[in-house]
Amino acid sequence: MNHIADRVDDADELCLLARTDASEWGVADLSDVLLQLDGWLVRLDRDMAAGLPLPQGLHAAGALARQADAINRLLQDCRACWARQRAGLQPAQALAEGFDDRLMLLVFGKFNAGKSSLCNFLADRFAAHGWPVRYFHLEAGRIVESGDRLREGATETTARLQGVCLGERLVLLDTPGLHSVTPENAALTQRFTDSADGVLWLTSSSSPGQVQELHDLARELHRSKPLLPVITRSDVIEEDEIDGEIRKCLRNKTPANRALQEADVRQRALDKLRHMGVDPRLLKAPVSVSAHAAREQGQTAAALEAAGFPRLYAALLDMLTPALAYKRRKPAEVLLHHAQENVLGAIGAEILPAIAGLQAALAQERERLRQYKTDMLRAAWRQVIPELPALLEQHDTPLPMLCAAVSRLMQQAIDELARTTLADYAVPGGSAVAISLPPLAPNHERLHAALQDAIRQQLDSAFGERLEHCGAALSQLADGAERLQGRLQQCGHPLQDIARELSMQTG
Repeated sequence: MNHIADRVDDADELCLLARTDASEWGVADLSDVLLQLDGWLVRLDRDMAAGLPLPQGLHAAGALARQADAINRLLQDCRACWARQRAGLQPAQALAEGFDDRLMLLVFGKFNAGKSSLCNFLADRFAAHGWPVRYFHLEAGRIVESGDRLREGATETTARLQGVCLGERLVLLDTPGLHSVTPENAALTQRFTDSADGVLWLTSSSSPGQVQELHDLARELHRSKPLLPVITRSDVIEEDEIDGEIRKCLRNKTPANRALQEADVRQRALDKLRHMGVDPRLLKAPVSVSAHAAREQGQTAAALEAAGFPRLYAALLDMLTPALAYKRRKPAEVLLHHAQENVLGAIGAEILPAIAGLQAALAQERERLRQYKTDMLRAAWRQVIPELPALLEQHDTPLPMLCAAVSRLMQQAIDELARTTLADYAVPGGSAVAISLPPLAPNHERLHAALQDAIRQQLDSAFGERLEHCGAALSQLADGAERLQGRLQQCGHPLQDIARELSMQTG
Protein backbone atom coordinates (compact mmCIF):
# COMPACT_ATOMS: atom_id res chain seq x y z
CA MET A 1 0.00 0.00 0.00
CA ASN A 2 3.02 2.35 -0.11
CA HIS A 3 1.74 3.77 -3.39
CA ILE A 4 -1.05 5.44 -1.40
CA ALA A 5 1.45 7.17 0.85
CA ASP A 6 3.33 8.46 -2.21
CA ARG A 7 0.24 10.34 -3.43
CA VAL A 8 -0.96 11.81 -0.15
CA ASP A 9 0.19 14.64 2.08
CA ASP A 10 0.07 12.73 5.35
CA ALA A 11 1.62 15.20 7.78
CA ASP A 12 -1.14 14.64 10.35
CA GLU A 13 -0.72 10.86 10.28
CA LEU A 14 3.05 11.09 10.50
CA CYS A 15 2.84 13.55 13.36
CA LEU A 16 0.55 11.23 15.33
CA LEU A 17 2.81 8.25 14.81
CA ALA A 18 5.97 10.18 15.60
CA ARG A 19 4.49 11.74 18.76
CA THR A 20 3.15 8.38 19.96
CA ASP A 21 6.37 6.49 19.45
CA ALA A 22 8.52 9.28 20.88
CA SER A 23 6.45 9.85 24.01
CA GLU A 24 7.98 9.25 27.40
CA TRP A 25 6.42 6.27 29.16
CA GLY A 26 8.12 6.56 32.54
CA VAL A 27 5.99 5.78 35.58
CA ALA A 28 5.65 8.61 38.09
CA ASP A 29 7.09 8.22 41.59
CA LEU A 30 4.03 6.73 43.24
CA SER A 31 5.74 5.17 46.26
CA ASP A 32 4.18 7.55 48.79
CA VAL A 33 0.67 7.20 47.36
CA LEU A 34 0.95 3.41 47.15
CA LEU A 35 2.19 3.33 50.76
CA GLN A 36 -0.81 5.39 51.87
CA LEU A 37 -3.20 3.12 49.98
CA ASP A 38 -1.63 0.01 51.50
CA GLY A 39 -1.89 1.56 54.97
CA TRP A 40 -5.54 2.43 54.40
CA LEU A 41 -6.36 -1.11 53.31
CA VAL A 42 -4.48 -2.61 56.28
CA ARG A 43 -6.28 -0.39 58.81
CA LEU A 44 -9.66 -1.13 57.31
CA ASP A 45 -8.93 -4.85 57.29
CA ARG A 46 -8.02 -4.66 60.98
CA ASP A 47 -11.29 -2.88 61.81
CA MET A 48 -13.24 -5.42 59.80
CA ALA A 49 -11.48 -8.34 61.46
CA ALA A 50 -12.57 -7.07 64.89
CA GLY A 51 -16.14 -7.31 63.65
CA LEU A 52 -19.19 -6.64 65.77
CA PRO A 53 -18.81 -8.08 69.30
CA LEU A 54 -21.83 -10.08 70.46
CA PRO A 55 -22.90 -9.22 74.05
CA GLN A 56 -23.04 -12.09 76.54
CA GLY A 57 -26.60 -11.08 77.39
CA LEU A 58 -27.92 -12.38 74.06
CA HIS A 59 -28.56 -16.02 73.21
CA ALA A 60 -26.66 -17.04 70.06
CA ALA A 61 -29.85 -18.51 68.62
CA GLY A 62 -31.85 -15.31 69.12
CA ALA A 63 -32.95 -13.12 66.22
CA LEU A 64 -30.72 -10.16 67.08
CA ALA A 65 -27.69 -12.37 67.70
CA ARG A 66 -28.24 -14.09 64.36
CA GLN A 67 -28.53 -10.70 62.65
CA ALA A 68 -25.28 -9.51 64.26
CA ASP A 69 -23.58 -12.79 63.35
CA ALA A 70 -24.71 -12.36 59.74
CA ILE A 71 -22.97 -8.97 59.70
CA ASN A 72 -19.78 -10.55 61.01
CA ARG A 73 -19.94 -13.23 58.32
CA LEU A 74 -20.50 -10.51 55.72
CA LEU A 75 -17.45 -8.63 57.00
CA GLN A 76 -15.29 -11.74 56.70
CA ASP A 77 -16.69 -12.62 53.28
CA CYS A 78 -15.94 -9.09 52.04
CA ARG A 79 -12.39 -9.25 53.40
CA ALA A 80 -11.80 -12.51 51.55
CA CYS A 81 -13.39 -11.15 48.38
CA TRP A 82 -11.29 -7.98 48.48
CA ALA A 83 -8.13 -10.02 48.91
CA ARG A 84 -9.03 -12.06 45.81
CA GLN A 85 -9.89 -8.92 43.86
CA ARG A 86 -6.62 -7.28 44.78
CA ALA A 87 -4.70 -10.38 43.78
CA GLY A 88 -6.47 -10.15 40.42
CA LEU A 89 -5.13 -6.64 39.83
CA GLN A 90 -1.63 -7.81 39.02
CA PRO A 91 -2.48 -9.42 35.66
CA ALA A 92 -4.41 -6.29 34.71
CA GLN A 93 -1.46 -4.07 35.53
CA ALA A 94 0.97 -6.22 33.58
CA LEU A 95 -1.51 -6.79 30.73
CA ALA A 96 -0.05 -10.10 29.64
CA GLU A 97 3.40 -8.43 29.77
CA GLY A 98 3.54 -7.83 26.03
CA PHE A 99 1.26 -4.78 26.04
CA ASP A 100 2.42 -2.98 29.16
CA ASP A 101 4.67 -0.57 27.26
CA ARG A 102 1.97 0.56 24.84
CA LEU A 103 -0.67 3.24 24.95
CA MET A 104 -4.00 1.44 24.78
CA LEU A 105 -7.17 3.11 23.52
CA LEU A 106 -10.43 1.27 24.11
CA VAL A 107 -12.67 1.48 21.01
CA PHE A 108 -16.20 1.20 22.30
CA GLY A 109 -19.61 1.36 20.66
CA LYS A 110 -22.59 -0.65 19.50
CA PHE A 111 -22.27 -3.27 16.77
CA ASN A 112 -23.23 -0.81 14.01
CA ALA A 113 -20.87 1.94 15.11
CA GLY A 114 -18.10 0.92 12.69
CA LYS A 115 -15.45 0.06 15.29
CA SER A 116 -13.68 -2.64 13.28
CA SER A 117 -13.97 -0.64 10.07
CA LEU A 118 -12.29 2.40 11.61
CA CYS A 119 -9.54 0.30 13.21
CA ASN A 120 -8.81 -1.42 9.90
CA PHE A 121 -8.75 1.87 8.03
CA LEU A 122 -6.27 3.42 10.48
CA ALA A 123 -4.15 0.26 10.28
CA ASP A 124 -4.11 0.57 6.48
CA ARG A 125 -3.07 4.21 6.69
CA PHE A 126 -0.22 3.53 9.09
CA ALA A 127 0.95 0.49 7.14
CA ALA A 128 1.08 2.72 4.08
CA HIS A 129 3.88 4.65 5.79
CA GLY A 130 5.83 1.51 6.54
CA TRP A 131 4.95 1.39 10.21
CA PRO A 132 4.45 -2.10 11.64
CA VAL A 133 0.86 -3.22 12.11
CA ARG A 134 -0.01 -6.33 14.08
CA TYR A 135 -3.50 -7.77 14.58
CA PHE A 136 -4.53 -9.96 17.50
CA HIS A 137 -7.60 -11.48 19.09
CA LEU A 138 -8.52 -13.57 22.09
CA GLU A 139 -8.99 -17.28 21.59
CA ALA A 140 -9.75 -19.68 24.45
CA GLY A 141 -8.54 -17.06 26.89
CA ARG A 142 -5.22 -16.50 25.07
CA ILE A 143 -3.84 -13.59 23.05
CA VAL A 144 -3.34 -14.78 19.47
CA GLU A 145 -1.51 -12.67 16.90
CA SER A 146 -2.52 -13.08 13.27
CA GLY A 147 -2.26 -11.45 9.90
CA ASP A 148 -6.02 -11.23 9.58
CA ARG A 149 -7.70 -7.86 9.59
CA LEU A 150 -10.35 -7.19 12.21
CA ARG A 151 -13.70 -8.74 11.36
CA GLU A 152 -16.21 -6.27 10.01
CA GLY A 153 -19.94 -6.69 9.51
CA ALA A 154 -23.35 -5.13 9.84
CA THR A 155 -23.93 -7.28 12.89
CA GLU A 156 -21.60 -8.61 15.54
CA THR A 157 -20.16 -11.78 14.01
CA THR A 158 -18.55 -12.98 17.23
CA ALA A 159 -18.30 -12.08 20.87
CA ARG A 160 -14.53 -12.07 20.75
CA LEU A 161 -12.24 -9.21 21.60
CA GLN A 162 -9.80 -8.12 18.90
CA GLY A 163 -7.28 -5.37 18.40
CA VAL A 164 -4.46 -3.92 16.34
CA CYS A 165 -1.02 -2.60 17.30
CA LEU A 166 -0.06 0.51 15.33
CA GLY A 167 3.66 1.19 15.34
CA GLU A 168 5.54 0.25 18.48
CA ARG A 169 3.52 2.12 21.08
CA LEU A 170 -0.17 2.41 20.12
CA VAL A 171 -2.91 -0.22 20.49
CA LEU A 172 -6.54 0.06 19.42
CA LEU A 173 -8.71 -2.41 21.28
CA ASP A 174 -11.96 -3.26 19.50
CA THR A 175 -14.50 -4.54 22.03
CA PRO A 176 -17.71 -6.38 21.17
CA GLY A 177 -19.37 -4.79 24.17
CA LEU A 178 -18.06 -5.01 27.70
CA HIS A 179 -20.75 -7.49 28.78
CA SER A 180 -21.09 -9.66 25.68
CA VAL A 181 -17.79 -11.53 25.58
CA THR A 182 -17.67 -15.28 25.84
CA PRO A 183 -17.12 -16.63 29.38
CA GLU A 184 -13.66 -17.99 28.65
CA ASN A 185 -12.55 -14.55 27.46
CA ALA A 186 -14.34 -12.50 30.11
CA ALA A 187 -11.46 -12.28 32.59
CA LEU A 188 -8.86 -11.42 29.96
CA THR A 189 -11.19 -8.90 28.35
CA GLN A 190 -11.56 -7.16 31.71
CA ARG A 191 -7.75 -7.03 32.01
CA PHE A 192 -7.55 -5.23 28.69
CA THR A 193 -10.31 -2.77 29.48
CA ASP A 194 -8.85 -2.12 32.93
CA SER A 195 -5.49 -1.38 31.33
CA ALA A 196 -6.82 0.98 28.65
CA ASP A 197 -5.48 4.52 28.97
CA GLY A 198 -8.22 6.29 27.04
CA VAL A 199 -11.58 5.62 25.40
CA LEU A 200 -12.77 6.20 21.84
CA TRP A 201 -16.56 6.15 21.97
CA LEU A 202 -17.85 5.44 18.48
CA THR A 203 -21.41 6.41 17.69
CA SER A 204 -22.99 6.14 14.24
CA SER A 205 -24.18 9.33 12.54
CA SER A 206 -27.47 7.57 11.80
CA SER A 207 -28.35 7.79 15.51
CA PRO A 208 -25.54 9.71 17.19
CA GLY A 209 -25.12 10.28 20.90
CA GLN A 210 -26.96 7.30 22.36
CA VAL A 211 -25.60 8.23 25.79
CA GLN A 212 -27.07 5.22 27.57
CA GLU A 213 -24.09 3.37 26.10
CA LEU A 214 -21.87 5.34 28.48
CA HIS A 215 -23.25 3.31 31.39
CA ASP A 216 -21.08 0.43 30.23
CA LEU A 217 -18.08 2.77 30.36
CA ALA A 218 -18.79 4.02 33.88
CA ARG A 219 -15.97 1.94 35.36
CA GLU A 220 -13.42 3.37 32.92
CA LEU A 221 -14.65 6.96 33.10
CA HIS A 222 -14.67 7.03 36.90
CA ARG A 223 -10.97 6.22 36.63
CA SER A 224 -10.37 9.58 34.91
CA LYS A 225 -9.59 8.17 31.49
CA PRO A 226 -10.06 10.71 28.66
CA LEU A 227 -13.08 10.15 26.40
CA LEU A 228 -13.16 11.06 22.72
CA PRO A 229 -16.53 10.72 20.94
CA VAL A 230 -16.12 9.76 17.29
CA ILE A 231 -19.16 10.04 15.03
CA THR A 232 -18.68 7.36 12.39
CA ARG A 233 -20.37 6.66 9.06
CA SER A 234 -20.68 10.41 8.61
CA ASP A 235 -21.80 10.04 5.01
CA VAL A 236 -24.91 9.84 2.84
CA ILE A 237 -25.97 8.02 -0.31
CA GLU A 238 -26.93 10.47 -3.04
CA GLU A 239 -27.98 10.01 -6.64
CA ASP A 240 -25.87 11.63 -9.35
CA GLU A 241 -25.80 11.57 -13.13
CA ILE A 242 -22.61 9.99 -14.42
CA ASP A 243 -22.08 9.43 -18.16
CA GLY A 244 -25.79 9.88 -18.72
CA GLU A 245 -26.77 7.37 -16.03
CA ILE A 246 -28.26 7.97 -12.60
CA ARG A 247 -25.97 6.32 -10.06
CA LYS A 248 -25.86 6.18 -6.30
CA CYS A 249 -22.78 7.81 -4.82
CA LEU A 250 -21.40 7.84 -1.30
CA ARG A 251 -20.64 11.36 -0.12
CA ASN A 252 -19.49 12.90 3.12
CA LYS A 253 -22.03 14.80 5.16
CA THR A 254 -21.68 18.56 4.92
CA PRO A 255 -19.52 20.44 7.43
CA ALA A 256 -22.64 22.18 8.72
CA ASN A 257 -24.43 18.89 9.30
CA ARG A 258 -21.39 17.44 11.02
CA ALA A 259 -21.01 20.48 13.25
CA LEU A 260 -24.63 20.17 14.37
CA GLN A 261 -24.25 16.48 15.19
CA GLU A 262 -20.98 17.06 17.01
CA ALA A 263 -22.47 19.82 19.14
CA ASP A 264 -25.47 17.64 19.97
CA VAL A 265 -23.31 14.65 20.92
CA ARG A 266 -21.07 16.86 23.05
CA GLN A 267 -24.01 18.29 24.99
CA ARG A 268 -25.64 14.90 25.46
CA ALA A 269 -22.37 13.40 26.67
CA LEU A 270 -21.70 16.29 29.06
CA ASP A 271 -25.15 15.93 30.61
CA LYS A 272 -24.70 12.19 30.95
CA LEU A 273 -21.25 12.46 32.51
CA ARG A 274 -22.51 14.95 35.08
CA HIS A 275 -25.41 12.65 35.88
CA MET A 276 -22.94 9.78 36.35
CA GLY A 277 -20.73 11.87 38.62
CA VAL A 278 -17.85 11.84 36.11
CA ASP A 279 -15.57 14.85 35.64
CA PRO A 280 -16.86 16.50 32.42
CA ARG A 281 -13.34 17.74 31.68
CA LEU A 282 -12.51 14.20 30.57
CA LEU A 283 -14.70 14.72 27.50
CA LYS A 284 -12.90 15.72 24.32
CA ALA A 285 -14.61 17.56 21.47
CA PRO A 286 -16.41 15.06 19.18
CA VAL A 287 -15.17 14.54 15.63
CA SER A 288 -16.97 13.10 12.59
CA VAL A 289 -15.35 10.73 10.09
CA SER A 290 -16.27 8.43 7.23
CA ALA A 291 -13.81 5.63 6.60
CA HIS A 292 -16.00 4.34 3.78
CA ALA A 293 -16.01 7.65 1.92
CA ALA A 294 -12.25 8.09 2.32
CA ARG A 295 -11.59 4.56 1.08
CA GLU A 296 -14.01 4.83 -1.86
CA GLN A 297 -12.50 8.14 -2.94
CA GLY A 298 -8.97 6.70 -3.11
CA GLN A 299 -7.55 7.93 0.19
CA THR A 300 -6.16 11.04 -1.44
CA ALA A 301 -5.25 14.04 0.66
CA ALA A 302 -8.52 15.69 -0.38
CA ALA A 303 -10.50 12.53 0.38
CA LEU A 304 -8.96 12.21 3.85
CA GLU A 305 -9.59 15.89 4.52
CA ALA A 306 -13.22 15.67 3.41
CA ALA A 307 -13.74 12.49 5.44
CA GLY A 308 -12.58 14.25 8.63
CA PHE A 309 -9.36 12.35 9.32
CA PRO A 310 -7.03 15.32 9.91
CA ARG A 311 -9.45 16.42 12.66
CA LEU A 312 -9.44 12.89 14.09
CA TYR A 313 -5.63 12.83 14.15
CA ALA A 314 -5.58 16.22 15.86
CA ALA A 315 -8.07 14.96 18.44
CA LEU A 316 -5.95 11.86 19.05
CA LEU A 317 -2.89 14.05 19.52
CA ASP A 318 -4.83 16.18 22.00
CA MET A 319 -5.86 12.99 23.79
CA LEU A 320 -2.28 11.77 23.98
CA THR A 321 -1.20 13.94 26.92
CA PRO A 322 -4.03 13.03 29.35
CA ALA A 323 -3.88 9.37 28.28
CA LEU A 324 -0.15 9.24 28.96
CA ALA A 325 -0.69 11.03 32.27
CA TYR A 326 -3.17 8.32 33.23
CA LYS A 327 -0.76 5.59 32.10
CA ARG A 328 2.02 7.00 34.29
CA ARG A 329 -0.17 6.94 37.38
CA LYS A 330 -1.95 3.72 36.44
CA PRO A 331 -0.45 1.49 39.20
CA ALA A 332 -1.80 3.82 41.86
CA GLU A 333 -5.04 4.44 39.96
CA VAL A 334 -5.72 0.71 39.75
CA LEU A 335 -5.22 0.23 43.50
CA LEU A 336 -7.12 3.43 44.33
CA HIS A 337 -10.11 2.36 42.29
CA HIS A 338 -9.99 -1.12 43.77
CA ALA A 339 -10.40 0.63 47.12
CA GLN A 340 -13.13 2.92 45.81
CA GLU A 341 -15.08 0.52 43.61
CA ASN A 342 -14.64 -2.87 45.26
CA VAL A 343 -14.07 -1.96 48.90
CA LEU A 344 -16.10 1.20 49.41
CA GLY A 345 -18.64 -0.09 46.91
CA ALA A 346 -19.32 -3.19 49.02
CA ILE A 347 -19.32 -1.17 52.23
CA GLY A 348 -21.95 1.18 50.85
CA ALA A 349 -24.05 -1.42 49.06
CA GLU A 350 -23.90 -4.33 51.50
CA ILE A 351 -22.31 -3.69 54.90
CA LEU A 352 -23.77 -0.32 55.89
CA PRO A 353 -27.33 -1.36 54.90
CA ALA A 354 -26.91 -4.52 57.00
CA ILE A 355 -25.81 -2.42 60.00
CA ALA A 356 -28.73 -0.04 59.44
CA GLY A 357 -31.06 -3.04 59.40
CA LEU A 358 -29.66 -4.21 62.74
CA GLN A 359 -30.05 -0.72 64.19
CA ALA A 360 -33.69 -0.62 63.10
CA ALA A 361 -34.26 -4.04 64.69
CA LEU A 362 -32.62 -2.81 67.92
CA ALA A 363 -34.91 0.24 68.03
CA GLN A 364 -37.94 -2.00 67.58
CA GLU A 365 -36.70 -4.34 70.30
CA ARG A 366 -36.32 -1.46 72.75
CA GLU A 367 -39.94 -0.57 72.19
CA ARG A 368 -40.90 -4.20 72.72
CA LEU A 369 -38.96 -4.33 76.00
CA ARG A 370 -41.05 -1.49 77.36
CA GLN A 371 -44.18 -3.40 76.47
CA TYR A 372 -42.74 -6.67 77.79
CA LYS A 373 -42.68 -5.34 81.35
CA THR A 374 -46.31 -4.32 81.23
CA ASP A 375 -47.29 -7.64 79.66
CA MET A 376 -45.28 -9.76 82.09
CA LEU A 377 -46.56 -7.84 85.12
CA ARG A 378 -50.13 -8.36 83.94
CA ALA A 379 -49.58 -12.06 83.19
CA ALA A 380 -47.86 -12.75 86.52
CA TRP A 381 -50.52 -10.83 88.43
CA ARG A 382 -53.24 -12.88 86.80
CA GLN A 383 -51.35 -16.03 87.60
CA VAL A 384 -50.62 -15.28 91.28
CA ILE A 385 -53.49 -13.19 92.66
CA PRO A 386 -56.28 -15.76 92.03
CA GLU A 387 -54.32 -18.21 94.22
CA LEU A 388 -54.26 -15.92 97.27
CA PRO A 389 -57.67 -16.84 98.75
CA ALA A 390 -56.79 -20.52 98.80
CA LEU A 391 -53.36 -19.80 100.27
CA LEU A 392 -54.90 -17.61 102.92
CA GLU A 393 -57.26 -20.42 103.91
CA GLN A 394 -54.53 -23.01 103.75
CA HIS A 395 -52.01 -20.96 105.71
CA ASP A 396 -54.15 -19.25 108.27
CA THR A 397 -51.15 -19.50 110.54
CA PRO A 398 -48.26 -18.94 110.74
CA LEU A 399 -47.54 -15.88 108.57
CA PRO A 400 -43.98 -16.91 107.47
CA MET A 401 -45.33 -20.08 105.85
CA LEU A 402 -47.89 -18.06 103.94
CA CYS A 403 -45.23 -15.61 102.70
CA ALA A 404 -42.99 -18.46 101.62
CA ALA A 405 -45.80 -20.11 99.66
CA VAL A 406 -46.68 -16.87 97.90
CA SER A 407 -42.98 -16.27 97.19
CA ARG A 408 -42.64 -19.70 95.54
CA LEU A 409 -45.72 -19.06 93.43
CA MET A 410 -44.34 -15.70 92.31
CA GLN A 411 -40.91 -17.16 91.57
CA GLN A 412 -42.45 -19.79 89.31
CA ALA A 413 -44.46 -17.16 87.42
CA ILE A 414 -41.44 -14.86 87.04
CA ASP A 415 -39.13 -17.62 85.82
CA GLU A 416 -41.68 -18.99 83.37
CA LEU A 417 -42.53 -15.60 81.88
CA ALA A 418 -38.88 -14.57 81.65
CA ARG A 419 -38.03 -17.85 79.92
CA THR A 420 -40.77 -17.51 77.31
CA THR A 421 -40.96 -13.75 76.79
CA LEU A 422 -37.21 -13.08 76.98
CA ALA A 423 -36.14 -16.22 75.11
CA ASP A 424 -33.61 -14.30 72.97
CA TYR A 425 -31.73 -13.12 76.05
CA ALA A 426 -29.31 -14.83 78.41
CA VAL A 427 -30.94 -13.34 81.51
CA PRO A 428 -29.42 -14.13 84.93
CA GLY A 429 -31.80 -15.50 87.54
CA GLY A 430 -31.83 -12.30 89.56
CA SER A 431 -32.54 -11.98 93.23
CA ALA A 432 -34.78 -14.65 94.72
CA VAL A 433 -38.31 -13.49 95.47
CA ALA A 434 -38.94 -13.35 99.20
CA ILE A 435 -42.02 -11.69 100.59
CA SER A 436 -41.82 -10.64 104.23
CA LEU A 437 -44.72 -9.02 106.04
CA PRO A 438 -44.79 -7.54 109.54
CA PRO A 439 -47.11 -9.23 112.04
CA LEU A 440 -50.71 -8.41 111.20
CA ALA A 441 -54.00 -8.93 112.96
CA PRO A 442 -55.74 -12.11 111.77
CA ASN A 443 -57.83 -10.21 109.23
CA HIS A 444 -58.02 -11.82 105.81
CA GLU A 445 -58.99 -8.60 104.07
CA ARG A 446 -56.07 -6.63 105.48
CA LEU A 447 -53.67 -9.52 104.86
CA HIS A 448 -54.91 -9.90 101.28
CA ALA A 449 -54.32 -6.19 100.61
CA ALA A 450 -50.84 -6.32 102.16
CA LEU A 451 -49.92 -9.35 100.06
CA GLN A 452 -51.13 -7.62 96.90
CA ASP A 453 -48.93 -4.61 97.59
CA ALA A 454 -45.93 -6.82 98.30
CA ILE A 455 -46.55 -8.91 95.17
CA ARG A 456 -46.83 -5.81 93.02
CA GLN A 457 -43.52 -4.45 94.33
CA GLN A 458 -41.73 -7.78 93.99
CA LEU A 459 -42.95 -8.37 90.45
CA ASP A 460 -42.02 -4.85 89.39
CA SER A 461 -38.56 -5.25 90.90
CA ALA A 462 -37.96 -8.75 89.50
CA PHE A 463 -39.05 -7.95 85.95
CA GLY A 464 -37.31 -4.57 86.06
CA GLU A 465 -34.04 -6.26 87.06
CA ARG A 466 -34.27 -8.78 84.23
CA LEU A 467 -35.28 -6.22 81.64
CA GLU A 468 -32.41 -4.03 82.75
CA HIS A 469 -30.03 -6.85 81.79
CA CYS A 470 -31.80 -7.13 78.42
CA GLY A 471 -31.54 -3.38 77.87
CA ALA A 472 -27.85 -3.46 78.74
CA ALA A 473 -27.27 -6.19 76.13
CA LEU A 474 -29.12 -4.11 73.54
CA SER A 475 -27.08 -1.04 74.42
CA GLN A 476 -23.81 -2.95 74.08
CA LEU A 477 -24.81 -4.27 70.67
CA ALA A 478 -26.10 -0.85 69.59
CA ASP A 479 -22.87 0.84 70.71
CA GLY A 480 -20.80 -1.71 68.82
CA ALA A 481 -22.92 -1.27 65.69
CA GLU A 482 -22.65 2.52 65.94
CA ARG A 483 -18.87 2.41 66.34
CA LEU A 484 -18.51 0.06 63.38
CA GLN A 485 -20.88 2.16 61.30
CA GLY A 486 -18.97 5.34 62.15
CA ARG A 487 -15.62 3.84 61.18
CA LEU A 488 -16.98 2.57 57.89
CA GLN A 489 -18.78 5.83 57.08
CA GLN A 490 -15.63 7.83 57.68
CA CYS A 491 -13.14 5.45 56.10
CA GLY A 492 -13.63 6.91 52.63
CA HIS A 493 -12.38 10.39 53.58
CA PRO A 494 -8.66 9.47 53.52
CA LEU A 495 -9.16 8.03 50.04
CA GLN A 496 -10.36 11.42 48.83
CA ASP A 497 -7.17 12.99 50.14
CA ILE A 498 -5.07 10.27 48.49
CA ALA A 499 -6.90 10.78 45.20
CA ARG A 500 -6.25 14.53 45.34
CA GLU A 501 -2.57 13.94 46.09
CA LEU A 502 -2.31 11.49 43.19
CA SER A 503 -3.93 14.00 40.86
CA MET A 504 -1.58 16.76 42.00
CA GLN A 505 1.50 14.58 41.63
CA THR A 506 0.75 13.39 38.13
CA GLY A 507 -1.78 15.98 36.91
